[in-house]
Amino acid sequence: MVIWLIGLSGAGKSTLGHEVAKQLRDVKPNTVLLDGDELRKVFAHDQGDDPYTVQGRRINAERIVALCEMLDSQGIHVVCCILSIFPDMRLENRKRFSRYFEVFMDAPIDVLMERDVKGIYAAARRGEVTNVVGIDIPYERPANPDMTIDTSKGGADIKQLASMVLEQAGLV
Repeated sequence: MVIWLIGLSGAGKSTLGHEVAKQLRDVKPNTVLLDGDELRKVFAHDQGDDPYTVQGRRINAERIVALCEMLDSQGIHVVCCILSIFPDMRLENRKRFSRYFEVFMDAPIDVLMERDVKGIYAAARRGEVTNVVGIDIPYERPANPDMTIDTSKGGADIKQLASMVLEQAGLV
């Protein structure tokens, strides 16, 4: 099974993903966590501007989907945290994986710009970086996620949210 945590930068994908993977490993040790930012480094696709263009992002997304598919085909559960800006790929995921559960981490861009954990929104506003999803690359909200979590307010109980994800995904 692949649990696909998606949303804009700063929405909480990695935070929740780490907890989902931790809890899932307690019952299914054959679980791996894949984080988009970490995989960019693994694939050496994080240098310069080109990897962050729409075309570069598609290449990265295709690599991540292929890796998830390979792991899934070997019976390994995957928790994947990724922006996932391509609706066609999200739709295709439902066909490619043995089981697919999409969780949309939803927060308005103004909240994320205020939160700005990585500083990318501020850098984009200052004109220091381009190709920022939600600023100059559009983010199309998922049409039919399996679960939506509103992350606009702080202080969420991450352990409880992770349990809810696993429960709704039918894994616990």
